Amino acid sequence: MPEPGSPGWQPRLVALDIDGTLLKWLEEGADAAEYERIEPVLHDAVQAVLDAGAHVVLSSGRSPHGMTGIADLLGLPRDPDAPVWIVASNGAVLCRYAPLEIVREETFDASDAVAAVLREHPEALVAVEERGVGYKVSRPFPPGELSGEMIPASIEDIVGEPVSRVIIRDPSASVQDFVELGRRLGLHGTDYVVGWTAWLDLSPVGVSKASGLDHVCRELGLTSDDVLAIGDGRNDVEMLRWAGRGVAMGQAVPEVHEAADATTASVQDDGAAVELRRWFP
Repeated sequence: MPEPGSPGWQPRLVALDIDGTLLKWLEEGADAAEYERIEPVLHDAVQAVLDAGAHVVLSSGRSPHGMTGIADLLGLPRDPDAPVWIVASNGAVLCRYAPLEIVREETFDASDAVAAVLREHPEALVAVEERGVGYKVSRPFPPGELSGEMIPASIEDIVGEPVSRVIIRDPSASVQDFVELGRRLGLHGTDYVVGWTAWLDLSPVGVSKASGLDHVCRELGLTSDDVLAIGDGRNDVEMLRWAGRGVAMGQAVPEVHEAADATTASVQDDGAAVELRRWFP
């Protein structure tokens, strides 16, 4: 078999991040309802992957119910008798769709880590998924940042039992504040990733998009050498390193480019479609 990324190689599984990879960031003040829109060039490129018999797996920090609509826009699954795989919550939740079926979920006790963050950012917002409804939140998040309903709850209620993912958001802080916070605290017993803003995702140790995709590959009889992965965020770093070919979107932060084998165009220039057409003309 040719080396991943070499002439003659073709991916047998394509793992796609959503926000900033499939979906274009909106200009400030734009209508959030316009955000979840797939460009025709990208839709057609995904269809070419399916035409070649390869698998398409959405891999995101989003919760499962925030990903099924994107699958619908991409025309996934094509065969109603062959549900697609979805890697949700940064790898902590694995699903099949449609209909939506949770296949695997990894949880952890987040209470100590959340308490440590709140000691330094007492005004930060905290959220966990309420499956199929939305999120339990300590206070409302800025509009458009969470999908589904926001259900007010105490911190004790939010992290009082094992969870698959915790979101911590401080609109008054910066990305660098949270990068330094994670390094300083260590957050023993959890893994974490910082988003594009002062947004912190907490997850079980050892769980990432890469671990989720590795499980999917074993189910499909594939290996990481069969995988093309495309992403733009810090939560994509493990996935890009793990995949046979990991590709960073043009607008990604430096550590994402460093983890990748190659870089494609930015999301504004349909970089995911450009990379897909390289292997699926």
